[in-house]
Amino acid sequence: MGIWKQTTDLAQLAAWNRGCMVEHLGMVVTEVGADFVRGTMPVDARTRQPFGLLHGGASVALAESLGSLAGNLCLDAAEMAVGLDINANHVRAVSAGLVTGTARPLHLGRNTQVWEIRIEDAAGHLVCIARLTLAVVPRKAASA
Repeated sequence: MGIWKQTTDLAQLAAWNRGCMVEHLGMVVTEVGADFVRGTMPVDARTRQPFGLLHGGASVALAESLGSLAGNLCLDAAEMAVGLDINANHVRAVSAGLVTGTARPLHLGRNTQVWEIRIEDAAGHLVCIARLTLAVVPRKAASA
């Protein structure tokens, strides 16, 4: 099972993401590999800034969504991973199509995790590189 402590499939991940920002921005988790989570996001009216380019905040949202999902798959049901810090460098403009993000762990500790998320365009060019630090905390019951 590798780094994953939870087993899941793409349909279950899609269900988890229903009704939240991930769904609103059109993000789709496309693959869970031995040590990575991959997903796509369209570059369209939902994710472009006023000058027609992929919004940096949308790239950061994709990075944090993939990294947080991956981080939580590494934990048992009594814990959860929550965002502590994210850093992103935007290196190439994109105006249309799909971007693909791949989250891979750099550090999986008891209290923190660090993930690198590479976002690429359809040609495989690097668009954004992000580093996400997650805090591992006890899972609490959801409040109303």
